[in-house]
Amino acid sequence: MDRLMDLGGVLLGTPAPAGLRPAWTIDAAADRRDLADYQRLRREVFVAEQELFAGSDRDDADDDERTVVLLARDADGALLGGVRLHCVTEADLGWWQGSRLAVTRAARGRTGIGTALVRAACAYAEQAGVLRFEATVQAGAEPMFTRLGWRPAGPRTVAGVPHRLMRWPLERFARQAAAAKAPLGPLLAGLSPGGAGYVGDDGAPVPGSDLIAACDAIVPSLVERDPEWAGWCGVLVNANDLAAMGAEPVGLLDAVGARDASFAARVLSGLRAAASAYRLPILGGHTQFGVPAALSVTALGRATRPVPSGGGRPGQTVTLTADLGGDWRRGHTGRQWDSTTARRADELARLTSVVARTAPAAAKDVSMAGLVGTLGMLTEASGCAAVLDVAAIPRPPGAGVADWLSCFPGFAMFTVDEPGRGVADAGPATTAACGALVAGDGVALRWPDGELTVGVPGAVTGLGPAGEVRPPVGAWPAGDIRPAAT
Repeated sequence: MDRLMDLGGVLLGTPAPAGLRPAWTIDAAADRRDLADYQRLRREVFVAEQELFAGSDRDDADDDERTVVLLARDADGALLGGVRLHCVTEADLGWWQGSRLAVTRAARGRTGIGTALVRAACAYAEQAGVLRFEATVQAGAEPMFTRLGWRPAGPRTVAGVPHRLMRWPLERFARQAAAAKAPLGPLLAGLSPGGAGYVGDDGAPVPGSDLIAACDAIVPSLVERDPEWAGWCGVLVNANDLAAMGAEPVGLLDAVGARDASFAARVLSGLRAAASAYRLPILGGHTQFGVPAALSVTALGRATRPVPSGGGRPGQTVTLTADLGGDWRRGHTGRQWDSTTARRADELARLTSVVARTAPAAAKDVSMAGLVGTLGMLTEASGCAAVLDVAAIPRPPGAGVADWLSCFPGFAMFTVDEPGRGVADAGPATTAACGALVAGDGVALRWPDGELTVGVPGAVTGLGPAGEVRPPVGAWPAGDIRPAAT
């Protein structure tokens, strides 16, 4: 890693004058010499000075190749302090700790080295996708950590000496959900989108019929940057919306804006390919030339008994069915997982019919709010909260936990039902029970040690509970509803 930050410009908030060398900088340890310097400082502080350890303070984290050491050095390269960050679990779930924060005697008290190292560790953790970041600190360091925004998480003992576990509040999923969905409640006040029982759902039942209507607009920057993929996504997101409602697809309407016919052809080529793959015919639409890139697609389906997202109740099991095939879409690493373009039509049909064949109490497909934010939308509509087990979430080998929980995953569907009731076979997808609905609001993340951290703190959209589902139009078809144990 190159230089992490210039503390004059970042941590202190004021850029250093041009040509003036900073008094000290913080970098990640680059070689064995750096690590040897850090080990020497640790021995001086924790073994010789504080006598917390006899002989050596080394532990398993020092032998973990994932461990990162940040070092503060003055302008001449002399070591002033250091701290390490290391993964807690064997498989990286995003649970990391900061430890062995040490500052030389000469640098203590007046330079802010310790404070800067803590801030640098927090910045590194957030950039690296850490979801739970903690430090076990001595009593004398607790006030500094508290001033920096850390929160106490309980007493601990290290080498027979009382310590305090401190936790850095990481709000990645809350920020994502707020950015994507928080304005909806005020904007849609009085409209009751979806109608009674389906407010905020992926599709809207058309009153007096068994029709389900869904509509999605693709982000204009994506249309401009990758028109063929945008066209494919226009079908994909609508197919998933119908699937979440347990609807059988009928067809699509599209509205395309393009600067010229050549660009429109690229968007439509993606639409055609996806419409064929998903067996969702394009029934009609509108095309406008000489305008900025834009794409909106409306889907129609049929369901005599639509599955709501607001049908969940405390005590029910949360299950995720996700297609783990594929890889990150080129140019969208960490944001968009492409599991669908290589799937056959029969595989896509098996995926998108899983809710209809299961008939769960509630369902919602994972959208741009990510897995955690989408589950927050389901719980909001259901008038309750959820606990999500981080280690139990199905995840592709090539995706980090933080990216997977916040990306658009191609096909991923939450279903909620009574404990022990399975989910119908979903073809190439992986299904796993990974949480539960509980009283309250928001989504909590449960870790292997049983601790809970905040995923989203409360309502995601502001639309509130969906209310009671209105009576179905007709009888639920017998069909292929044979829930399978997961």
